[in-house]
Amino acid sequence: MEPAETAIRREAEEESGLVVGRIDLLCATEQIIEADRQHWISLIYVTDDFAGEPRLMEPDKLSGFGWFGRNELPQPLSAFARAAVGHLGEDMFR
Repeated sequence: MEPAETAIRREAEEESGLVVGRIDLLCATEQIIEADRQHWISLIYVTDDFAGEPRLMEPDKLSGFGWFGRNELPQPLSAFARAAVGHLGEDMFR
């Protein structure tokens, strides 16, 4: 068991190789997937304070990742990614 902010930093390093500094809570989202009888609540954080070069650390889980402009996002986006983008201000994409 660990606090969400600790988990965010650990997961970011495990999945991307990036060491994350300051983080801010962007939003909380809720997804109900009735067909699978699943109910997910996710805390979504944002940062511009990180160190290192991003690397694909879990190729068995992800096919790739990258930096994208708001009008250049890959498709399909997960429900959580769509919710996060909806909460980002225009200045986040400059």
